[in-house]
This record gives sequence, C-alpha cells and structure tokens, in this order.
Amino acid sequence: MIEEFYTTNTDVVLPKKYIIFDCNEIYKINFSQVLETSELTLKKSIDGTKTFLKYQGDMPSSIVSLNSKSIEYTHEEILSILTTSEWYSPNENN
Repeated sequence: MIEEFYTTNTDVVLPKKYIIFDCNEIYKINFSQVLETSELTLKKSIDGTKTFLKYQGDMPSSIVSLNSKSIEYTHEEILSILTTSEWYSPNENN
C-alpha cells in the first residue's frame, strides 16, 4: 500500500486526506487552508460538476462549510476513485 505523507515537523507525519465536492461551492474554499494553491489547480470530474481537495490534520473550516462534501478519503481511496469513468476518460488530453 502506498501512502502519501507530508511532514509538518520532525516529530509528526500526517497523512493527506481528500474530499470530493460540487464545483459550485469552490468559492467557499480558503486555499490557504488546503494543499492546492487556487481554483486553477483543481482537477474536475469529466462532466465538470465535481472536484476534490487534499489537506492534512483536522478538516479545515472552509471544507466544513461545504454542503456537498463527501466523506474523507485516504490517498489510496482517492486514487481508486479517480480511475473511474466519472473522473477519467481514455480520450482525455493531458
């Protein structure tokens, strides 16, 4: 199993957590609280209606405020989700 970790200090290693939510709530995100830098860095679902964020530690308040947020996913779980037809198309130009 591959886990993605980020070290915040020399004593604590926190795993990254992921949530999926509706794109119409992107405006609620405080990007200083998450590990993405802006709306431009968010990957969207094939139909453009959903996106996801990653963070560490407790769920940031701007994510808590989302009405459409999913459960928290691990790195392994989000990778599995992103290989589904909702998120990946073999014809998608990367």
